Amino acid sequence: MFIGVMILDKIIKYMLDEDEGFGDVTSNAVVEEGKIVNAYIISKDEGILAGINIIRDLFEEYGVKVKFWLTEASKISKGDLLLAIEGDARTILLLERTALNLIMRMSGVATAANHYVNLVDNSSVRVAGTRKTSPAIGKFDKYALKVGGADTHRFSLDDMVLIKDNHIAACGTPLETLLKAKKNTSFSKKIEIEVETLDDAVDCVQNGADIVMLDNMNASQVKEVLDKLNELNIRQNSLIEVSGGITEDNISDYAGLGVDIISIGALTHSSRSLNFSLKIKES
Repeated sequence: MFIGVMILDKIIKYMLDEDEGFGDVTSNAVVEEGKIVNAYIISKDEGILAGINIIRDLFEEYGVKVKFWLTEASKISKGDLLLAIEGDARTILLLERTALNLIMRMSGVATAANHYVNLVDNSSVRVAGTRKTSPAIGKFDKYALKVGGADTHRFSLDDMVLIKDNHIAACGTPLETLLKAKKNTSFSKKIEIEVETLDDAVDCVQNGADIVMLDNMNASQVKEVLDKLNELNIRQNSLIEVSGGITEDNISDYAGLGVDIISIGALTHSSRSLNFSLKIKES
């Protein structure tokens, strides 16, 4: 797995502790201690499955036997069996909501990512997420983006230098900020800068930005930038990313221009969780 397992384990442990509180009073009151049951998770939706390996490991860590599970990135439909388990009833009920919340959200993100990726399937452009994730579970969102076929972009602030409008406002012009970053950053880190004008884009490409993000530009403005870079024979110097205001209705307009990356915050901040259900078989 490309995310640190220990980090995910800590987050899941916190989720379980938060949900359990001082104990599951309902299960403890009505479910016989030590009772072994069979249960399963089914889909009430269609989309792309993500997170099944994570919740499989979660059940197994707590002594629940996983008898069947689909693979990550499977296309799923309403009524599909996603996972079958056998184990202590109280334990399964303890894990139920955390497991479902994770897999439903992750599958929703993966489904949204897959949808957008397919909209530019015939293009060499990369569709990427952003850091507009839910607090504490951002790394699960990033995992889901990858399952859906999108690029994860940055995981955290230490991944790369990404100079945004507030950095520039605190420092000076985009070019001044870029040059300062190049002076103070290790060669091992890529440097990306967000710009809003043609002139700033040209300046940053000419002065060694690894990636130039054209922020909130419409397709005509992006084309103007790319045409200018080609005219100056510097287009190959930097990757060009576009971001802001990109929807399923206009993404193909940007992809057709020859940009390298299209980043979309909505893949994580606005995607709909899929609907799954865990059922215990009646005794």
